[in-house]
Amino acid sequence: MSKRILSAACLLALSSLAQAASTTANGTATVIAPMTITKTNDLRFGSFAPSTAAGTVTIATNGSRSGSNVSLSSLNTGGAAAFSVTGSGNATYAITLPATASLSGPGTAMTISSFTSNPSGSGTLSAGSGSISVGGTLAVGASQAAGAYTGSFSVSVDYN
Repeated sequence: MSKRILSAACLLALSSLAQAASTTANGTATVIAPMTITKTNDLRFGSFAPSTAAGTVTIATNGSRSGSNVSLSSLNTGGAAAFSVTGSGNATYAITLPATASLSGPGTAMTISSFTSNPSGSGTLSAGSGSISVGGTLAVGASQAAGAYTGSFSVSVDYN
């Protein structure tokens, strides 16, 4: 019986040593300013005359213009689209450009493709602001009908 009392006493002593432990942790969150993008200039392919063969007009992100199978006019030289971007501090962001867009007018619609941006693909805000320029290539049909053609395209930004 004394062995049983001794065993019970040992079990009681050991169970008091195996007590539960706990601690606390804090939850935190940082809310940042939402990103915004505002167009400051449209993508303008300028004035040009088509030829009897299909051609292209390309606007680079620096605003320079080149053409193939078209006669570029100096009356309206066009320019790159421009956007201002705002957000939080010195954050980085991704730039999403469309694959294509269409310009409609008096003749067959013309397609813009090969969109490019500067910065390319992603950018970094400086004190919460930045800028993007966008260029692209316009496919001009053979003997494209004269007149004004318009269309729109979307550019989006999001935090990385």
